[in-house]
Amino acid sequence: MREKIGLHRQSLTVQMVLSFVGLVVLTAVVAGSLAIWVVRSQIERQAWAQLEQASRATTALYANWRSKVEDLATLTSQRPTLQTLLAHDEAAALTAYLQTLRADTELDMLRVCVQDGDVLAEAGTAVTLAGCALPSPTGLHALSDENGREQIWLLSSHAVNGTAGPQGQVLVGVQLDDALMRQMEAQTGLAHSLFLDSTLVAASLPLAQAAPASANAAPNAYTRRFTVQNVPYYAVILDLRRAADDQSALIHDVVALDVSDMVAAQQSLLWALIGSIVLAVAASSLLGVFLARRIGHPLTQLAGAAEQFSTGDLQHPVWVQSGVREVSQVAQALEQARADLQQTITALRQSKGWTEHLLESIVEGIVTVDENGRIAFFSPGAERITGREEETAVGQFLETVFPSVTAIEAFSRPQKMIYETADGRHLTLSITSAQLTPPGASGRQLALVLRDVTETEILHRLLGEFLANVTHEFRTPLAALAASAELLRDQVDDLAASERQELFTSLHLGILGLQTLIDNLLESASLEAGRFHISPHPTDLGELLGEAAYTMRPLQEKYHHHLLIDLPAEIPKLHADGRRTVQVLVNLLSNAIKYSPDGSTITLAVQVDGRWAKVTVADEGPGIPAGYQASLFQPFRRPDPEQRPGQAGAGLGLSVVKAIVEAHGGEVGMTAQPGGGAAFWFTLPLA
Repeated sequence: MREKIGLHRQSLTVQMVLSFVGLVVLTAVVAGSLAIWVVRSQIERQAWAQLEQASRATTALYANWRSKVEDLATLTSQRPTLQTLLAHDEAAALTAYLQTLRADTELDMLRVCVQDGDVLAEAGTAVTLAGCALPSPTGLHALSDENGREQIWLLSSHAVNGTAGPQGQVLVGVQLDDALMRQMEAQTGLAHSLFLDSTLVAASLPLAQAAPASANAAPNAYTRRFTVQNVPYYAVILDLRRAADDQSALIHDVVALDVSDMVAAQQSLLWALIGSIVLAVAASSLLGVFLARRIGHPLTQLAGAAEQFSTGDLQHPVWVQSGVREVSQVAQALEQARADLQQTITALRQSKGWTEHLLESIVEGIVTVDENGRIAFFSPGAERITGREEETAVGQFLETVFPSVTAIEAFSRPQKMIYETADGRHLTLSITSAQLTPPGASGRQLALVLRDVTETEILHRLLGEFLANVTHEFRTPLAALAASAELLRDQVDDLAASERQELFTSLHLGILGLQTLIDNLLESASLEAGRFHISPHPTDLGELLGEAAYTMRPLQEKYHHHLLIDLPAEIPKLHADGRRTVQVLVNLLSNAIKYSPDGSTITLAVQVDGRWAKVTVADEGPGIPAGYQASLFQPFRRPDPEQRPGQAGAGLGLSVVKAIVEAHGGEVGMTAQPGGGAAFWFTLPLA
């Protein structure tokens, strides 16, 4: 994606458009910035000039207030009524007179003191200043009210002289509070904020946030900027004088000019500059696109065709109209290369598809190992056999995927190995190898062909066991039959009746065992060949049970077993193949007799459940081992004999039972007995 963006930025059309746009933007930004700087400088000069003029006017106002307060102190001290009241020491009358006098002036405080300095009467705002004496006759003073808040007063004192000489002193004052600051704002047109050091004392602004200079600053004015309630101000800070009671405290008046109009004008200029830049960029872009398309359109078409080639799109032909001969030649060369490349890729895809289909269809797995012992190729067949994905196998050492391998040289000849899959299964693999040299490779590689022969090995083992068991099953009864027949032939006249009966019974049991074995073999062969079928019809279950019990009586009596038959009051009729059903009963009874101890009881029970009859054959033998129960009804499967040698058969009886019962639509199973032994049951449909 980044490579595509890089190529796009380097295209001729884009470069031309960007050049036009960049030039116009640069010109607009430079010209607009200079214009804004000039206008802003002019506006700021006017603002500071207005502030300078206002600061001079403010200084004149403070001087005027000083003169007015000083004159009021002089006039008040010379009033005859005040002198008379002071001379007669009439405090109450003097206080009332001072209140009347204060109402007629702009004074906030009037005070009269006697000759010794004690206050005789006062009117207006109370101040914390003791007496009426001041360090200088007229000046600014920092005082505190009764709550401890800082105040600034313009105070003036004057002696009261009577006919007999000095009688006392008069102190008058004006408080520099918010009302006075608003009055000065109305006179100067600018906001005023009065500070005592860094403490705001009075202001005409709603919230004054200006801070004066430090006490060590020069007494002349200096400038600053601040904002109050989102309104910008330029300010000049006037150093009025040092406080009389604290020579380190400074009194400042911050004279502030509202410059919101100037800021608005600057913003208007900025937006005008941005608008002009946008318009210039739009115009230059249109012009650049127009010129670039005329100049670079054929080259853009060639670049697009090349980009299609890089993405694998070879279906669209290269068609470029251009009056330039070189561009036309490049277009023809690209079209010829596209056609040749498309033909080559089509052939390669067909070959690759055929190869992949061939590898997918091969049952065997193919693994190639490079000269370093790492797996280079892992076919789909190898994935199916081993259960590993190709992504997890390629690049791994052969010993990692096949832990049983100790050295690659072991595959110089065909061999078999045991492989454990991811799910814990153990497979028997037959592996053959071949040396090969892939095209373009520097070294030789080893190709391994994996074949899963697990089932074949199991079949060979089971077939060997089956043949051994069948041979044993045939050899034992045939030998007994031959011995009994030879004895009857040679000594029949010398044998007692009971001895002859025993020989006849032995002959009958041998023939019965051979007949059962042959029936199971024939049924198994029919199942394998797909020719197994049944012929169900209404059949009396009692007759089938009697026939099976009669058939197995000689074998039962031989081992002294007791057969207990448990039937319902009404023996049901089945819809079943009678001969096959007897074969099922004979197989189950035969197993119960062979695996039960001598003299034990074998129970044959019948239950009716709905439309089904359930037949159970239970013995008192050792039961079925837990590891054998899952494969109980599979052919050639049988538990290890634990009592008499040769009691296990060929392993076909239970598989034949399962096939016959399921052909009737029934079920077959085994349940362990609580006291030991096994109970085999099956169900058949009722007539």
